[in-house]
Amino acid sequence: MQEDELDCDNVKLVAEVNEDLTKLLKYKVYKRRWFILLVICILNSSNAMLWLSFAPVADQTAKYFELSLDQVNWLSLIFLVVAIPVGFGTTWMLDTLGLRTSLILSSWLNMTGSILRFLSILDNIPVGLRNYPLLMAGQTLCALAQPLVLLSPTKLAAIWFPENQRATANMIASMSNPLGILFANIFSPMIVGSKEKIPQLLGIYTIPAAIVCLLATVGIRNRVPPTPPSNSALASSSEPFLAGVKLLVRNKPYMILLTCFGAGIGIFTSFSTLLQQILCVKGYSNDLAGLCGALFVVFGILGAFLLGLYVDRTKKFIEVTKISFCLAALASIAFAVVSQMRIQGIAVAVVSSLFGMFGFAIYPISMELAVECSYPIGEATSAGLIFISGQIQGIIFIMLFQLLTKKLADDPQYTCALSWKVPTLVMAAFCSAGACLFVIFFHTEYKRLKEEAVATNSQAIEQNNGIDNEAEPELLQA
Repeated sequence: MQEDELDCDNVKLVAEVNEDLTKLLKYKVYKRRWFILLVICILNSSNAMLWLSFAPVADQTAKYFELSLDQVNWLSLIFLVVAIPVGFGTTWMLDTLGLRTSLILSSWLNMTGSILRFLSILDNIPVGLRNYPLLMAGQTLCALAQPLVLLSPTKLAAIWFPENQRATANMIASMSNPLGILFANIFSPMIVGSKEKIPQLLGIYTIPAAIVCLLATVGIRNRVPPTPPSNSALASSSEPFLAGVKLLVRNKPYMILLTCFGAGIGIFTSFSTLLQQILCVKGYSNDLAGLCGALFVVFGILGAFLLGLYVDRTKKFIEVTKISFCLAALASIAFAVVSQMRIQGIAVAVVSSLFGMFGFAIYPISMELAVECSYPIGEATSAGLIFISGQIQGIIFIMLFQLLTKKLADDPQYTCALSWKVPTLVMAAFCSAGACLFVIFFHTEYKRLKEEAVATNSQAIEQNNGIDNEAEPELLQA
């Protein structure tokens, strides 16, 4: 009897060991995934810095290039316009050609655009191309890179990282974009004390674009890892692009997320673009506007980091997203009130911090939620359509908010002559409506997590059955 018990214990021990060995042999993670994550982070930050280089110093940019504020705003708005048609091609490219090709292409577009921006201020450039036309051409090339950059985190997390690291990896890569916005809000006002410093700004922002282009071109050598990190990575991009789009359009939870989260992206894009102009009219300096933009991003990254770790452990995507949506809506209402007061810099900074903390925290979690409710459709497709929705709504919001401004006086310098009271209230109304719609109507199951759980259980059962069959003759002999 004791021998039989010992044999049974040995069989169970062998089964457990073999199950662990099977997982190690079938799924594997590679250290190089951290290098690819680093490249995406630097590229994302660089692209965001180029996007909003001029927003914190819109008045000085207008003076240097002799432009109107509307023309300066178009240097940022062009990113949203270009992203709409390019976004569809980007989703196809990421799911079809792979992450490596997309990252190398986007890094070269980003670097070339930054160089053209710098060339726009040189005197030896033909007069017809100098200044604004060449500057806009550079911004356009950088804009072409943005969809490839912003959609890469979800794809990277899906094919290179295991299930227990996906949300964190997505959070780190996604939050590098607002980190670039943070740098733009800090460094642009620091560098551009007067309009004569604009060339120095353009030169400095070219450096990180060149560095990350070199890293991507030389360092990224694999389209996918030799061995997948999880079961869902095997099914990545299993649906053809057009078939996947059709399925997404008929997916009610996904369409609600597309509308509400897309509105959130649009709101935050318009907020980052117009913040300096909103605060300028109440007498706040560019330094304070840059500080508020920086706090907006810093606390957003902090919130995303904490919630990313929490969601990786608990998998409570829906609960976290709904709570964050509601708190972000309340923060937008508070901003609409305090931004119209004078000599309230501390209050404006605090509200901007809260707006960023609750709003930015939604981004990486919602991208993961989009994959969960649309699985097995390609990650780039599900995330890409939300990105395109955000860009479309961003254009609408920026143009709408500009139309709703009230001219206070004729200003020959094109600065600080508009009232933003009505636009900020409308922005708060859109945030509140989106939060209510999402909280009430969004419900879904976690399809990818469910599929992985089923696959893991099936493998364990098959492994145990195989070991039981092998061990049965030995037990009979004993």
